[in-house]
Amino acid sequence: MNLTWLAVLIGLIVTGAWVWKRLSADTQDYIIDQTVPMAAIGLVIAAVLFILIRALFRRQARLKERTRLLALFERELGSDKKCEIAFTLLEVNAYRLDGLEPTVPALKEVFTSTLQRALGDKQHRIRGMAASHLGALQDLSVVPLLVKALEDDHAYVRSCAALGLGRLRATEAREQLKTVMEQDWDQTVRSRAREALERMRE
Repeated sequence: MNLTWLAVLIGLIVTGAWVWKRLSADTQDYIIDQTVPMAAIGLVIAAVLFILIRALFRRQARLKERTRLLALFERELGSDKKCEIAFTLLEVNAYRLDGLEPTVPALKEVFTSTLQRALGDKQHRIRGMAASHLGALQDLSVVPLLVKALEDDHAYVRSCAALGLGRLRATEAREQLKTVMEQDWDQTVRSRAREALERMRE
């Protein structure tokens, strides 16, 4: 199939060159002066329209997926599955609260309980995700919980807690973040703490 398309392309190039050589000089000048610019403008307009239409379809698909996840979240009773849906819901919504406002209290409860109960080495990823997603909810009441998570045994959880505090722009945690930035042994954690502090200056 690829060889067929290659042959067709070569054929079109050869044919185009053959036709071009047989055009008069005036016709060639006209094509260069008029047709080529118009074709270029047409291509630019087509490209812009394509980008806009694709963005519209993506937005519609995202809204549809958000609606589906919201329904699943409200129906789900199992804590682990509910937490998984909550993670996906915020990610699909690009970590924004637009359209999720009525669900924020339930999301906060899920993430808070997950951060507190997902103990042990094997669940540090879940704790970390809960910490970072809590920051996206823009609820400053979770700041003490995230500050405590800055002392977690796992670097992943500490870095996610710093990310969450940065998303919240929690200025009351500035001193703890400065300490983490200067003293934590893990480079990623230090970088996350620095990024969080930079967000607070914006």
